[in-house]
This record gives sequence, C-alpha cells and structure tokens, in this order.
Amino acid sequence: MKLTGVNGEHFNTRQVSEENLDQHVVIYIYKNPIKSLFSRHLKKSARVNIEAKDPDKGLAETVRDKVDYAGFEEFYRNYTTPNPERNYKIVCVKYDDIFDRQDELSAMLGIGPLELVRKETDRTYEHEDVLMEIYGHLIDEMEKNDFIMIC
Repeated sequence: MKLTGVNGEHFNTRQVSEENLDQHVVIYIYKNPIKSLFSRHLKKSARVNIEAKDPDKGLAETVRDKVDYAGFEEFYRNYTTPNPERNYKIVCVKYDDIFDRQDELSAMLGIGPLELVRKETDRTYEHEDVLMEIYGHLIDEMEKNDFIMIC
C-alpha cells in the first residue's frame, strides 16, 4: 500500500512520492466504539457513518442483530495492524489518554503544544449491555494498548 494524499478527511488516489514520505504523518486516533456510535459527528438518527460496512444499518439494527455494522473493528484493525505492504507508518493514539498526555504526543511529533481541552463527560449509553456484547473484546484490547503505538 502506498500513501496517498488527502482531500479534507479522505485519502485520494494521488500517491505521495517516496522522497516526500518523511514529510507526512498518518495519525489514527481511536476510542471506545460505543462512544463513537453516539458521537455528535455521526448522523443524528444514530445511523452509522457513510463508510460503514452497511450504511443502511443503524443503532437499532446493530442492537437487534448484535452485529458491528459500523465496521469499527475492521477499521481499527486496518490501522493498528502492521502491514509490510505499507510504505508508511501509522501513529495510533488512544483518545482516552490524549488530554492528559498531549505533551508526549506533541513532543513525539516534533510540534508545539496541542492545547486540547476535554469536553466529553461520563454518561450512560442506550443499549450499553448489548453493545458491550458486540464491542467488549475490542474495548478491552484498546484499553490495554500503550498511549501511542507505531504500526
């Protein structure tokens, strides 16, 4: 896999030249998929995101069928599993630690202070028991990860 450029939030098909690879960093920030399902960035109808495995399946279908229709695990594995075919590395960052350890991340990236402010609050989630059946093993794995992993 060759690194390609980015248009907004999405990769495009234009490959980054080998001599320019060191000028690019791919950062994957991941968090508990249950929190992601309820994120304000997803459609208000609790539908999964546009790039989901099955975008026509929303929260109700996920709970009913006990299936990861959002494709969170596949997406996570794509970024956190080393791939010898890639010509680039991915900096994987655990979202839950980023606010308390942002100085480590900025130092590692060689950039100035991030000045991130935590806005998320503790809350309960609808159907959390069923969602834990679906995503519990993935959440456990995420929680065991180091703050920063290079994949």
